[in-house]
Amino acid sequence: MSTEADALLLAATRRLSAVGIDTARLDARLLLASACGAEPSDLTLGRVTDLTPTQRRRFARWLVRRERNEPVGRILGVREFWSLPFRLGPDTLEPRPDSETLVEACLTRLPDADAPYRIIDLGTGTGCLLLSVLHERKNARGTGVDIAPGALRVARRNAVDLGLKPRARFQKGDWLADITGPFDLILSNPPYIPTVEVEKLAFDVKGFDPRRALDGGPDGIGPYRFLAAQAPSRLKLGGWLAVEIGWDQGPDVAGLFKAAGFVGVEVLPDLAGRDRVVVGQKTRDKAQA
Repeated sequence: MSTEADALLLAATRRLSAVGIDTARLDARLLLASACGAEPSDLTLGRVTDLTPTQRRRFARWLVRRERNEPVGRILGVREFWSLPFRLGPDTLEPRPDSETLVEACLTRLPDADAPYRIIDLGTGTGCLLLSVLHERKNARGTGVDIAPGALRVARRNAVDLGLKPRARFQKGDWLADITGPFDLILSNPPYIPTVEVEKLAFDVKGFDPRRALDGGPDGIGPYRFLAAQAPSRLKLGGWLAVEIGWDQGPDVAGLFKAAGFVGVEVLPDLAGRDRVVVGQKTRDKAQA
């Protein structure tokens, strides 16, 4: 027997499909479940049948926003990353699955699950990268740096929600200015879209992600030039620099790392096989070069 929830899900899927949303059924399920305070699996298992008036109105409002191409994560105010829930805010990027490649790369290069690693995340946003690494390395401590106070407020709330506040701190700053170290790992997902390309991005990106977290300057490589030059002085011997990149930036960023004296430089692919991460290790001080 069809329930009200079944009928709403079907109608919502048709509405989203009609405006060209490829993930129409998935998005409709996520929005309907959240509007009812339930899990998507509850819809599948028939645990949600009728909606209250409040739930019905909430779902209707959210559906209109999704029809206008607002991302589901922005509508709900939360996005899953590394199987953890992260709050979002106007000053943060929405975490995306491709960035999990950077977390994996960091964990591989910090192999001791019990070591007291010291980590810094530059341009931390929601804190998803730093907090995901800390979640897996139980004795590590980390600092997230961001220039946007709103992003720092969101990151601090995420640290509290995930039980990581004792090992994570967040501070306002401009990249590595006033940062001394030394760190076992410096990681960053910097802005890397060339300025002229920002306006060509899909509306669900350029319309909702903060521009300064997207715009990487004239060629998109500017932040990597700075990081490659400045990171060695803040890293321990044996420490790592790990960054997310655009799909076509691997050779250029790897070249910057090598020119700065990093060794073990690798360009790592995401699940789609596109270049996504560059890593390099510090093995000597500049004075020894």
